[in-house]
Amino acid sequence: MKWCLVIAGISDFYRPAEKLSLTQNAALTATGAIWTRWCLIIKPRNVLLAAVNFFLGIVGVIQVTRIVSHNMSVKNESPTEALEDAKDNVVETAKGVKGDVVDIVKKA
Repeated sequence: MKWCLVIAGISDFYRPAEKLSLTQNAALTATGAIWTRWCLIIKPRNVLLAAVNFFLGIVGVIQVTRIVSHNMSVKNESPTEALEDAKDNVVETAKGVKGDVVDIVKKA
């Protein structure tokens, strides 16, 4: 099933960069990197799962690069400013999700 995420990410190469979600692609990149490493240190090694996660991370990196370079060209910012804006965007989204989760847990 995870290969479907990789295929969906590859199909997004044809979508315009302004229609892509930076947060979603940053999450795919992080997921790919973290789980690739994890698959290689657990015993027994799961090389096939590491491969799919590696490709998921690569697709995420390509998409994040497309989004950041698009934002740089639209806003006429330097790469450092564009990455800082991207980081702030991801952090704010994560804080919102954290708040939602805390609210749901308190209600339960």
